[in-house]
Amino acid sequence: MAAAAAPPGGGCSPASGGSVPVLFCFSVFARPSTVPHGAGYELLIQKFLSLYGDQIDMHRKFVVQLFAEEWSQYIDLPKGFVVSERCKVRLVPLQIQMTTLGNLTPSSTVFFCCDMQERFRPAIKYFGDIISVGQRLLQGARLLGIPVIVTEQYPKGLGSTVQEIDLTGAKLVLPKTKFSMVLPEVEAALAEIPGVRSVVLFGVETHVCIQQTALELIGRGLEVHIVADATSSRSMMDRMFALERLARTGIIVTTSEAILLQLVADKEHPKFKEIQNLIKASAPESGLLSKV
Repeated sequence: MAAAAAPPGGGCSPASGGSVPVLFCFSVFARPSTVPHGAGYELLIQKFLSLYGDQIDMHRKFVVQLFAEEWSQYIDLPKGFVVSERCKVRLVPLQIQMTTLGNLTPSSTVFFCCDMQERFRPAIKYFGDIISVGQRLLQGARLLGIPVIVTEQYPKGLGSTVQEIDLTGAKLVLPKTKFSMVLPEVEAALAEIPGVRSVVLFGVETHVCIQQTALELIGRGLEVHIVADATSSRSMMDRMFALERLARTGIIVTTSEAILLQLVADKEHPKFKEIQNLIKASAPESGLLSKV
């Protein structure tokens, strides 16, 4: 998100140092905390989730508002706002309950491939199987014209994406040190895709990068589908509890075959036969899905 100064009369007073005091308000609650100087919408949402996660219904949509002294009331958070001074913000649920239906169409979907790197090969359980399924998903994305965003966690130390994964045609391949895939470059890429509504997410590790990416994406109002047979961790316990937690927040935990067939939707789809052949050609029986 582009940096911008707080608007005049934005309900803030100067603060010094690396962190800024912020009063976080939700429903009848108000809790003082701090955020790093320069924090934007993304970090404010993360802080709201950490403070009020048990009270927030993720099936609703929300708006973040800033208290403006100029108007003596809350205003919608200005575009590009970053925290530079002490201020008061609140999270307001919209009145309409949003039901997570899980519908997928190629025109409104993007695939996220997270950190499928060489150095993870000996450590991640069922890594060979998730490579195979991940490659099948990327082949499906190319057939259906779905944009693909790929990240690599500290590739200097952990290596590049494994050779079995063909990244031909990926919209974006970038390194990161942040665990979440939601980087400024990724946000910019998403903004370039008209009408994007759903993210299909897979890779490693389920309880770290996948989980943090998914939570940030739903905080932005996107629907997230995690592909269980293309997602793993070093520990099956970490993986299991992460998937359970994410499912409770409204994230859809599904399988690669369900994703691909939902995207074509009809046996008369012009790409159905090719998608069907992909599914038939690669269907590992690893037992990974029994660990969900």
